[in-house]
Amino acid sequence: MSRRNFQITPELMLRAYSIGLFPMAETRDSDRLFWLDPEQRGILPLDTFHVPRRLLRTILSGPYQVAVDTDFPATIAGCAEHRPGRDETWINDEIETLFTALAGAGYAHSVETRQDGQLVGGLYGVALGSVFYGESMFSRARDASKVALAHLVARLRLGGFTLLDTQFVTAHLAQFGAQEIPRLRYKQLLAEAVDRPATWLPNPDAAALTAELRALARGD
Repeated sequence: MSRRNFQITPELMLRAYSIGLFPMAETRDSDRLFWLDPEQRGILPLDTFHVPRRLLRTILSGPYQVAVDTDFPATIAGCAEHRPGRDETWINDEIETLFTALAGAGYAHSVETRQDGQLVGGLYGVALGSVFYGESMFSRARDASKVALAHLVARLRLGGFTLLDTQFVTAHLAQFGAQEIPRLRYKQLLAEAVDRPATWLPNPDAAALTAELRALARGD
C-alpha cells in the first residue's frame, strides 16, 4: 500500500492499471488516495463464468433493461452510496472525477440496469487492451447487479477480452467463480493481456448477445 504525494491524473491512472496498481480512498469523505497492489488478486475467469438458470430467466425475460455507457456519473454515484451492511465506501469525490474523465476518454465504462426507466443497479470499470478492471457494482433491486455482471461478461467474451480483474474476491463474486491468484501470477496474466487488442461492445448484435448469455448458463 502506497500513499500518494503527487497529483493523480487520468493518464497516470492508465499507466498504473497497466502494471497492476489501482487507487482507493480510505472513506467517502477522505481527501487522499493510495495505491494498492495486493499480494492476492481477485479475478473472474471468463471461460468458466456461470449464470444460474434462474438468473438467466431474469436476464432474458425479467423486469430489467440493460444499457451500456449511457450514464456513467449516475452509475459510479450509485456505487458510492451508503447501503445496508456497508457504512463506508472507498469511492470519494476524486475517484468519481478521475473515472468520469476516463469515461469521457473512452477507457472507463458502465453497465446499467434499469426498471421502468429508473437506474436500479450497475457496475463500472476500465478497459485497457484485453483487460477489464472491474471497480465496483451496486444494486437497489433484487439481482440488478448480477444482471449487469452477466451482461458485462457476455460483452467481454464477444469482444475478445481475456482477463476480468475484480481486485478482491467477495461472496457476491465467488458464486460466479471468482478466485484469488498470487500477485506474480496476476502480473504475468496482465502483461499478456494488456497489450492484446480487444473490442469494447456497448451495443453488440442482439442475437449474438442473447446466444452468449445462454452459453453462460450452459457453461460453454
